[in-house]
Amino acid sequence: MEHVILVNENDEVLGTMEKMEAHQKGVLHRAISIFIYNSRGEMLIHQRALNKYHSGGLWTNTCCSHPRPEESILDAANRRLQEEMGMSCALATSHSFIYKAALDQNLWEHELDHVLIGITDDEPQPNPAEVMHYRWIDLPSLQQDLHDHPENYTEWFKIICAKGIPGTE
Repeated sequence: MEHVILVNENDEVLGTMEKMEAHQKGVLHRAISIFIYNSRGEMLIHQRALNKYHSGGLWTNTCCSHPRPEESILDAANRRLQEEMGMSCALATSHSFIYKAALDQNLWEHELDHVLIGITDDEPQPNPAEVMHYRWIDLPSLQQDLHDHPENYTEWFKIICAKGIPGTE
C-alpha cells in the first residue's frame, strides 16, 4: 500500500495518507513531474497505460509520481524515471505549483507538484505496466496538439504547459 506525503501550501509536511484515499478525498499532497528533452529540443512524452488507476490512455510528460515518505524530491524523481521509463539522466529543479483537478474514476489530483527537467539523447525502455507508447515531440507540434486535442492529455500536463512549457524559459 503506497502512501503520499500530505503538505500545506508552503510544502510543510503534515503527515501521510494512503495514495488512493488522498485521491478520493482531494487532499493536498506532494508530487513530481519530470520533463526530459533531447539535444534537438524535443520533449519526451508518454501515453499512460490503460490500467493506471486514473487518466489511463492519456498523453503526459515524461514521468510523474509521488515521493515516498522520507524520500527527497530528487531521489523520488530519479527512482520513478528509472521505474517508469527505464532511463536516467541529470535532473534539475524548475519550479513548483499547486493545482486541483477532477479526474476520471471520481478521483482528484490536489498536488503541490515539483517540476524537474533533464536532457538526454538516450532512448527510454518504458515499463509496459506504466506506459503504452512514447514519443519525442517538437514544442510547436506539442503546443498545436494541446490546442487542437486537449482531451488527449492529462490535466496536470495541460496546466503545466499553459503556465509555460518547463525548460523553455
